[in-house]
Order: sequence, then structure tokens, then C-alpha cells
Amino acid sequence: MDLIDIYLSEDLGQEGDITSDSIFGDERGKAIIIAKEDCLLAGLEEAEEVFRRVGARLVKRKKDGEEVKKGEVVAEVEGRVKDILKGERLALNFLCRMSGIASETRKLVEKCKRINPRIEIAATRKTTPGFRKYEKKAVVIGGGVPHRFGLFDAVLIKDNHLKVVGSVEEAVRRVREKIKDKIIEVEVENEKDAIKAAEIGVDWIMLDNIPAEEGRRIASKLRKINPNVKIEASGGINEENITDYAEFADRISLGYITHSIKSKDFSLEIV
Repeated sequence: MDLIDIYLSEDLGQEGDITSDSIFGDERGKAIIIAKEDCLLAGLEEAEEVFRRVGARLVKRKKDGEEVKKGEVVAEVEGRVKDILKGERLALNFLCRMSGIASETRKLVEKCKRINPRIEIAATRKTTPGFRKYEKKAVVIGGGVPHRFGLFDAVLIKDNHLKVVGSVEEAVRRVREKIKDKIIEVEVENEKDAIKAAEIGVDWIMLDNIPAEEGRRIASKLRKINPNVKIEASGGINEENITDYAEFADRISLGYITHSIKSKDFSLEIV
């Protein structure tokens, strides 16, 4: 059982769609999925798989990553009416949520790349439990990068690590004793710790909750100490101030593009 099976089970339980199963037999029908607002489309592949698993067939009229306009038909669905209705809500949930994330990510990417063509806009682990895979995928469709998928695929030494260990140097030393093949990033909240991290040669330094003007000044110092270090900016960054950070950062990570995004609106209509 994979995630889509789990999501379908959540909706159908043991008894299935008792309303549609009571009303319909084997009547066949066709439905269209309509974008109710302009957006960058994401989640159509997942919607296709949802309908396949309930016995219906989705035919794409658009593709993930395409800009769609309000009122456009993005797909058609064919099959037994009761099967179409079984998959309707889950398929739309994928489309609405993922398109919201992809659209916001694309907006930020385009805004920042006009200032810094090499900038990366990254997601964080502030995701919906059980839906991270798809939220991160939506960020990628929008032109962003997924960052860490979990605690297992890169080292990120954060403030609570440093509070217990006592220093950047000691935390990095302990990591390097045990881990040889992973990127090491250190999250810092002040210039002193940032400089220490640069001096000991970590791969990435995250300037967390540091105002843009101060971050620009610190980043300049860090690159003089270690020209190979990469600078990430995070914390308190939004659409209004993101370009201030794009001027000096290699990557900007934002939690809101996955945890507080407004979903886009799609509907399914039997025709």
C-alpha cells in the first residue's frame, strides 16, 4: 500500500462511496476538470493515477508545469459515473494543493532570478504530514529546489544542536567523525558563529532570521574567508522582501510555500 492507496482508503473506508453506489449501477459518463483561476498546473499526474486506481481514465488536456487560465479544461475523465465520483475529491485535492505551491514558487523564482540568475528557491520540512513527497514535487515543478527531504539526506546543524553542544566547532567536529559523504550545513543567528563555520570549511551556512542588510554584509565576509562556501538565507522572508536576500544569497528557503500556501481552485463537472 502506497500513499495514494492510503489517501483513497481515508476517503472510501471499508464501505466505499455509499451515496454513489446506492444511486448508480454501471452507467458510464464523462467529466471535465476545469481550472477556476489562473495558475501553474501541478498534480495532474497524481490525479491521473487516482482515477486509474478507482477504475476510471483521465485524459490530459494540459501538462504539469504549464500555465493555465481560468476556465480552461485541464483534463477529461471517462468511466463509470460512480468510479469518477470515487476519485473526484482526492484528484482535485492533489491539483488544488500542488498547483497552489507550484504557482507561488514560480512567482518567487521569476522575481528573484531577475536579480540573481543563480539563486535557488527552496522548500523546507514545514510540510503536511504524509504529503511531503507531493508538496516538494510541486516546488520543483514551480522551478524551486526541494532542499532536504528529511533528517537523513543532509546534515543541518541547527540552533538547538548548538545550544546543547556549546559551539559550532564542536558540533561540526562530532558530525565529521561519523559522517563522511553528506553535505554539512550550519544554521547561525549571528556573525560570530557564521565566521566560525566559514573558517572550518562547512559546505553551506544558513543565515537564519538575519535582516537582509546585515546578511549581505556577513555574506561578503564569509566569502572572503572561504570562497567556496554557499550562503542560504531563511527566516522572516516573504514575497515583499525576498529580492533583498536574492542579491547576496545562493539559496533562499521559505516554509510558507508549503505550510501556508493558498490552494488553487479546480472543479470536476459531469458532462
